[in-house]
Amino acid sequence: MKRIVLGTLLATPMVLAGCGSSEGAADPIVIGGKPWTEQYILPHILGQYIEANSDYTVAYEEGLGEVAILTPALEQGDIDLYVEYTGTGLKDVLKEESVPGQSSEEVLERVREGYEETLGATWLEPLGFENGYTLAYSKESGYDAETYSELAGISKSEDMAFGAPHPFYEREGDGYEDLVATYGFEFSATDSFDPAIMYEAVQNGDVDVIPAFTTDSRVGLFDLETTEDDEAFFPKYDAAPVVRQETLEEYPELEEVLNGLAGQISEEEMLAMNARVDIDQEIASEVAHDFLVEKGLIEE
Repeated sequence: MKRIVLGTLLATPMVLAGCGSSEGAADPIVIGGKPWTEQYILPHILGQYIEANSDYTVAYEEGLGEVAILTPALEQGDIDLYVEYTGTGLKDVLKEESVPGQSSEEVLERVREGYEETLGATWLEPLGFENGYTLAYSKESGYDAETYSELAGISKSEDMAFGAPHPFYEREGDGYEDLVATYGFEFSATDSFDPAIMYEAVQNGDVDVIPAFTTDSRVGLFDLETTEDDEAFFPKYDAAPVVRQETLEEYPELEEVLNGLAGQISEEEMLAMNARVDIDQEIASEVAHDFLVEKGLIEE
C-alpha cells in the first residue's frame, strides 16, 4: 500500500499474515538496520517491544546498509524507522559541523529540527547509551594514558602509529586532521584498515592507536585500553529511534510506545549484548528478547 519494501523478507507468508493494527493499518511497521552487530540487535529490541505493547505488527530489513542507504530508504518510505546516532545524523546526514562541548540534549535538538525540516522524519527519545569514539591501545603497549591528552603527550616522546578506516582521514571537523590539531598528536605513521580488522591490527602491533567504538565488544575481546575524550572533540553519539513523520501519523500509538524504551539501555548492557553475539555466537533476536524480559519490559 504505502511502500515498496527492499529485500525479500516481507514477501514471506508469515509476515503477510501478520499485517494489521488496532488502527486499521494494513502494513507492518518496517524497521531497518545497519550491517553490524549492535544494529542487528537493536531492531529486534524495538520490534519485539512494539509488538508486546501494541497491536501493531513489525517486519525487519536487517543489515540493510549504512547511513547512505538507510537515509533515502527512510525518506522514500521503504522503511519506517531505525536506530541512528545523533553525531552521525548531525555530521553524515545533515552535514553540519559539530560544536565542541555541546551537550547530548543540544545535539539531539539540532538533529531533530534538521530531520523534520529536510527529511520528513524525527528523532524520538534516546535509548540511554552512547556509541561514541574512544582512542584505544593494546594493554601490552606499555602506555599509561586515561585521556586523549595523556595519549597525545606520549606520542611526542615515543613512536606511535595510528590506524583507522579510510573515511576517518577524510572527515572534516571530527576526523584525523582535526583530532591531531586539537590534541597535538605527533604520530610517526598512519595506516588505513577496514573496520573489521582494525581491532586485530592494534592487538598485533601493526599500529598503536585506533578510534574504537565504546560499545564494540572487540575492545574487550582484543584486550584494549580505552581513553576519555577530555576536550570533548567528538560530538555526542546517543542512540535513538528515527521515525518517518508519516508513520507516526499512520500509527498514532507508536511514538508513546517507543518512548517507553527511553533510557532503558546502558552502555554496559549494550556492550554485553554485543559480546553475546560477537563472542558467544548467539542469535541477535534471542539476545534482544532476553534483554527485554530481564528488564521487565516484556513478558516471557
